[in-house]
Amino acid sequence: MEIFNMMLLIILIACSIAVARTKNLLSAVVIFTGYSLIMAVLWQQLNAPDLAITEAAVGAGITTLLFIGTIKRTAGRDEK
Repeated sequence: MEIFNMMLLIILIACSIAVARTKNLLSAVVIFTGYSLIMAVLWQQLNAPDLAITEAAVGAGITTLLFIGTIKRTAGRDEK
């Protein structure tokens, strides 16, 4: 189980670097969603199911919808 946790941490670090370096906003949101889901799994591994559910719902769910909605509303403003 320790190896699984270390693999998740390495993927988590890779996701955070990828979000910082990505130029496309939609790609960054998708990577951030993956980050939140991995973080939810890590909270579950740390025996904190309340935090895992909150991270999955807010981090991967609501935040993703808000980011995508914001990108959709602001994407066409430069073209006018």
